[in-house]
Amino acid sequence: MDVEVVTERIIGAAMEVSTVLGPGFLERVYRRALGEELRIRGVAVEEEVHFRIGYKQRCVGEYVADMVVDGQVIVELKCAEFITNEHVAQTLNYLKAADLTVGLILNFQRPRLQWKRVVMNYEPALKCSPPMDADGRR
Repeated sequence: MDVEVVTERIIGAAMEVSTVLGPGFLERVYRRALGEELRIRGVAVEEEVHFRIGYKQRCVGEYVADMVVDGQVIVELKCAEFITNEHVAQTLNYLKAADLTVGLILNFQRPRLQWKRVVMNYEPALKCSPPMDADGRR
């Protein structure tokens, strides 16, 4: 499925969740509801997806994205007054770690769903090898 179509489906599903639930719940409630709505609509979704961060081919950390939809779009859910530059920076880091180019930030705290599309197309992924055990084996 084309990434534009995927983002449209995500936004449509998020609008439905926002309409049904309204503001005031925790992020995990919106994540679970959005996951269900996307599945109802026949869209593949993974929740709480872990991405390892590499530095000079060694793993130095891990990010956990709220969702990856159709293997193409990272979705970050927020319950904040507004989407901030920090939310955008976080999403860009997730995109870099996942080697993906499109992310959506969805803010459910407002009376009306707020969303922002984030595109990253300028840096390579941060790859890392699996961690070594005490004997230096992977």
